[in-house]
Amino acid sequence: MRSLYDAAGGDDGLLRLAEAWHARVLADPVVSHAFSHGYHAEHTRRLAAYWTEALGGPAAYSSSYGDESSVVRMHSGNGQHEEMDRRAIACFDQALEDVGLDADKVVRQALHDWFTWATTTAMAGYPDSPDEVPDGLTIRPWSWSGPAIE
Repeated sequence: MRSLYDAAGGDDGLLRLAEAWHARVLADPVVSHAFSHGYHAEHTRRLAAYWTEALGGPAAYSSSYGDESSVVRMHSGNGQHEEMDRRAIACFDQALEDVGLDADKVVRQALHDWFTWATTTAMAGYPDSPDEVPDGLTIRPWSWSGPAIE
């Protein structure tokens, strides 16, 4: 069975998806607030590398940029933000359409489910302080049926 990484078009497909999502969130009046302080010039490439690894591709993020702890820390200490999360997920769903990943409903649903889980669970676990994030977290791989058992 092919991985979600392969179903999403591999490195190139996930880079296109990251670019489409990033454009969508920057245009959203609520989600764009997360980027109001600025962002790394290679944000979409790093984002695509993270998505690559999480969706069953090579360890593109952890071999070059950091581990899950570093990613979770970047998303921690901002309090609860359910509306922003809902809108970020909606931007992701729209980005799936933008890049043509909505044609296969099984692929679309699996990617939607992963992004929703990552947004509302993996990245939302430490709303009070990034100092609460433990060291040594690894990027949790996602399979067609949900989080892969490690």
